[in-house]
Amino acid sequence: MTTPTYTILEADGQYPDQQLEEKLFNDDPTHPYKVRFVRSTLAPSETDVRLPWTDVPKDVRDEVDGLMILKLRLGEEDLKLFPRLKVVVRMGVGYDVIDRAACARRGVTVCNVPDYGTEDIADHAIGLALSLRRGILLHNDLQRASPPAPYCPINHPLIARSRGAIFGILGLGRIGTAVALRAKAFGWHVIFYDPYLPNGADKAVGVERTKNIKDLFRRSSILSIHCPATRETKNMVNYDLLSLLPPKAVLVNTARGEVVDIDAVERCLKEGGLIGAGLDVLPIEPPPEPVHSLIKAYRDREPWLTGRMVLTCHTAFFSPSSLEEIRSKSAQTMREVLIDKLQSNVITPDME
Repeated sequence: MTTPTYTILEADGQYPDQQLEEKLFNDDPTHPYKVRFVRSTLAPSETDVRLPWTDVPKDVRDEVDGLMILKLRLGEEDLKLFPRLKVVVRMGVGYDVIDRAACARRGVTVCNVPDYGTEDIADHAIGLALSLRRGILLHNDLQRASPPAPYCPINHPLIARSRGAIFGILGLGRIGTAVALRAKAFGWHVIFYDPYLPNGADKAVGVERTKNIKDLFRRSSILSIHCPATRETKNMVNYDLLSLLPPKAVLVNTARGEVVDIDAVERCLKEGGLIGAGLDVLPIEPPPEPVHSLIKAYRDREPWLTGRMVLTCHTAFFSPSSLEEIRSKSAQTMREVLIDKLQSNVITPDME
C-alpha cells in the first residue's frame, strides 16, 4: 500500500523556520503518512507586502493539498492555481478573506482558528478605550505640540471616570466576553447586544443584555465592536446607529473594518457626537492611496482630531505569545482536517 503524502503550504511567510510545524504534523501519527511542508513569502511578517499567488512556483502549486494563510486573500481565480487543494486554514478568527462559495464549488474545506489571541485582543480593546477616555492620547499629542500645552490637567469631554459609566459591546463571543470581564473590573457597567447568544449568557458573565441594537447604542458611552464581518454585519455600524450614541461617546473597533462605515465615523467625529475613535481595523487593509479623508486628517495631525483618534494597523492580535499560538493551532487544525479527517474548526459556506 502506498503511503499518502500531503503537501502543505504556509503562503505568507510569517516565520523563519518550520520546526514547530514539522513536529506537529509528524508527532504520534494516527496512521502512516508523509508531510512535505513548504513556506512561501508572499506576505512576510512586519511588512505590508502582498505578492501574487503566481509567485509560488507552479510545481509547488500543483502539489499543494493544504494551504495556510494569514494576511492573503484567496479568491476564485486564485483557487484555480491549486488543482489538488483540499483544505484551507485561515490563520486567525475571521475568514472573510476567503471566497467560501468558490471553495465549496471546488470541494475545498475552509477552517479558521477561533481560539487564539483572545487575551491580546481584549487587552487591546480596553487599552484603546482607556487611552482615549483617560486623555492619555490627548496629553501625548498636546505635550508634543509646539509650543507644548501647559503642564496641568485639561478639562476635555474625552476624559471621564469609568466607574458607573456604560461600556457597550456589540457581539459577545470569545473576545467580547473577555472584554466584558475586563471592563467590569475597571468599574464600567457592561451591556451587550448579540442576537445569536442563547438566553442566560448575560447571567453567566454578569452583564446586562439588550434585546435591541438601538438600545445598545443609545446607552453606551463607550461602544466596542466584537462581531465578525458577514453579509448581515458589513457596514451595519452606520451613521444612523452612531448618531444614537450619547453625546461625547467613544468608539472602539478591534473586530473587522467592514463592520463600521468609516464615512459615518468621520461625520460623527466632526459633528462632535462621537468624541473619540480607537480603530485597529479598516474596511480595506492596508488603506490604498489616496487614503480616506479621515485617515489623512489623522496622519496630518489636523487640530480637530487632536487626542481623539488612534489607528493601530490591525495589530490587536499581536504578541509573541499569540503568534506562537496562531502557528501551533493552525498547524494542528490542518493536521486534524487534512490528515486525520476530523471536522475541527470547519467553516461551511452557509455559516455567517
